[in-house]
Amino acid sequence: MKHLFLALMLFLIPVSARAELVGQIVDYVHDGVALQGYLVYDDASEAKRPGVVVVHDWMGLGDYGNMRADMLAQMGYIAFAVDIYGADNLPKNTDEAAALSGSFKKDRNLLRQRAAAGLEVLKSHPLTDPDRIAAIGYCFGGTTVLEMARAGLPLAGVVSFHGGLDSPNPQDGKNIKGKVLVLHGADDPFVSPENLKAFKSEMEQAGVDLRFIAYPGAVHSFTQPKADDDPFDGTAYNKAADEDSWEQMQQFFDEIFKQ
Repeated sequence: MKHLFLALMLFLIPVSARAELVGQIVDYVHDGVALQGYLVYDDASEAKRPGVVVVHDWMGLGDYGNMRADMLAQMGYIAFAVDIYGADNLPKNTDEAAALSGSFKKDRNLLRQRAAAGLEVLKSHPLTDPDRIAAIGYCFGGTTVLEMARAGLPLAGVVSFHGGLDSPNPQDGKNIKGKVLVLHGADDPFVSPENLKAFKSEMEQAGVDLRFIAYPGAVHSFTQPKADDDPFDGTAYNKAADEDSWEQMQQFFDEIFKQ
């Protein structure tokens, strides 16, 4: 990993009289590109704990990704919401988001390397158990965590929330070391039947431990309340799918992180 530099700014989010969430804005660098992520944990204990990488949607890292990281920290994990695009490279609108996310989807090696840089930040934290790390992602982030797994990164598991499933190199499924949980909108128009069939075939041929859950009536971005304001057809919030998918993730983590 090239030029990895960390600069931390600390702030506290009250949780209870006995424990607080400690949030850290982390500046780091990958191959000359300045990145800025958000790391958070509960300071109730100084013991090492499982870590979770959180990968943002196509609009880049913001309040939503940070909120999910906080939720994970409240569950007892140390979470790092990574930055794929760059600290000064947030899209201003959906057209820019489509172009930026598309550029990374076309260059899967860069996408993997950029995500791996964030993983290294999380692994290097003294509270992280390096043998118990997972990654979760939303939409573009769901695509990213699957690419992290296909790259053979040392992850106990990955969770894709309404992510893209296609792969230009399906043979890379054989590199996956951990388990895979895919939480999918059964009516998501952005994942074609051909993509879905190819993904399941890739996982089966590679012998991957895959858990695939499709929510009837759910479309793309079903975990994101602001999806109802998206100008694209085929995106909508689905409260039942959102809540159940989070519970499914928790059960998955209980399984992969047990000692």
